[in-house]
Amino acid sequence: MAKMRTSDSRKKDTREKIELGGLIVKAGLRYEKRALLLGALVELSLRLKSDEGERARLIAIGAEAFSHDDQ
Repeated sequence: MAKMRTSDSRKKDTREKIELGGLIVKAGLRYEKRALLLGALVELSLRLKSDEGERARLIAIGAEAFSHDDQ
């Protein structure tokens, strides 16, 4: 039983990582260096912790990008 839970947990984790990688591709950053991507994400994390307005602005941009998926 515990083995099944571990397997399910690993599958969920793998699925999440694949989806997050898809966001990098969708943003047009597939060919950027990993160090640049990580640096950008660390910087973003710091900004989001200190600026709710920035969070709202970026959510709006992301929602707009997702709305173009069906086109």
